[in-house]
Amino acid sequence: MYPGMQQKKLMFWRYMFNGLAVGMAYALVAVGYSLVFGILRLINFSHGATYTFGAHVVLFFIGYQTNIWLALSASVLFTGILAVGTNKFALEPLRKKKSPPIASLITTIGVSYIIQNLLMVFMGSERKSFPNMLDIPKLDLSGLPITEPQFFLFTISFALFIILTLIVHKTSIGLAMRAVEQNTKAAHLMGINVNQVITFTFFLGGASAAIAGVLMAGYYQLVYPTMGFLIGMKAFTAAILGGIGVMHGAFAGGLIVGLAESFASGYIGGTYRDAFAFIILIIILIIKPTGLFGKKTITKV
Repeated sequence: MYPGMQQKKLMFWRYMFNGLAVGMAYALVAVGYSLVFGILRLINFSHGATYTFGAHVVLFFIGYQTNIWLALSASVLFTGILAVGTNKFALEPLRKKKSPPIASLITTIGVSYIIQNLLMVFMGSERKSFPNMLDIPKLDLSGLPITEPQFFLFTISFALFIILTLIVHKTSIGLAMRAVEQNTKAAHLMGINVNQVITFTFFLGGASAAIAGVLMAGYYQLVYPTMGFLIGMKAFTAAILGGIGVMHGAFAGGLIVGLAESFASGYIGGTYRDAFAFIILIIILIIKPTGLFGKKTITKV
């Protein structure tokens, strides 16, 4: 094989592994959109800010010399509580008043800006370095077109995605979530505490966003208050691509978005990589408006 061809092949696999790693993190964030949409038929645009909050909680605790794993546990807990609070104090009152869906949508956008601005006030608006949590333990990857951070980002994100899938499909609370998704009134009549299911769904989505935020902040070794905006939009794109409300759809959509931006960055330039996720979204929606795995009709009773 000619040296030039060998180099091109090596670069191809580097872009591939980078896209899979980042795409898996996108999928983890996209799960939060899908979970909430499945239960409430609501696009929670505060999810990107929740992702950012999770990363900043870890940074805050690390500043006080806290153990990194304790800081991560605190991030999952507090970010989950933040997501639950968003539902309890901002969205639940609107549901009780039977407000139109657009009111809840606008509210989540407002909550997103509130979280971002509070982070700016208490943590500063500048970009801050973040410890690399993805290269422990050391691995011998010599000769492979994949780095340790990429390997651990993909592996940890994939493992967490499997755990979330098992929670939704193999546990009693997951069964209750699917029942509420299918028919809220029937689930209530069967004795399911609908409000409790909604609360758990928001907590689960917030926890997954927190972990994804910490993983991505560790991958890029950077954190700042507005970091969740673009990531949130890409994760939302991933959820729509796969079919929002479908777990495996979030997985497929995240990988597609991650691979698209990785190859675009490598072959065209980093300046244009963000546009490709949305170009693919437009193409998919023209061909299949419900997404790759979405249902033809969505009926909420």
